Amino acid sequence: MGALKVHEFITLDGVIEAPSWTAPYPFGEEMTEAVGALTASSDAILLGRATYEMFAPAWSSRGTEDDPGALFFNETAKYVVSSTLERAADWNNSTVLGPYGPEAVRELKENSRGVYVSGSATLVRALLADGLVDELHLFVYPLTLGSGQRLFPEGAAAHTLSLTRCERFEGGVAHMVYGPAA
Repeated sequence: MGALKVHEFITLDGVIEAPSWTAPYPFGEEMTEAVGALTASSDAILLGRATYEMFAPAWSSRGTEDDPGALFFNETAKYVVSSTLERAADWNNSTVLGPYGPEAVRELKENSRGVYVSGSATLVRALLADGLVDELHLFVYPLTLGSGQRLFPEGAAAHTLSLTRCERFEGGVAHMVYGPAA
């Protein structure tokens, strides 16, 4: 069974929405290696509809000469959780799973080497609630935005996690890895 690993760029005040705010910060060798390790351990990508619709045009037009991650994103099997999207024909190797269901995600984990999730806040909240996240990788940027979609909005269900690793990157970005509470 593969591990399900979530990757989020997040501000100090918890915003994950449209992370164009990461642009002023260096995406150096250490961060490249950290994200590369996440993708290298996965043979499936699981995305919510909104993230899929944002990623598909952005990644499908990139090649490895533009971004070393392009090969992973374009060639890896992608599974989209959506109750409104009927098909995902606009990006190579994409399949719509239908509405969220923990059993479909468990089956995906069982039949994969690893599952990578990026963005997809609503999906990630459901995965956490159902105990399906093995590693939560938060790349915390040293800024606040004051508004925007948060990973854990006010009134969200409580979660107890265990910090398994923490490292500091160039520009003051912290990579914190959480797993299920011990």
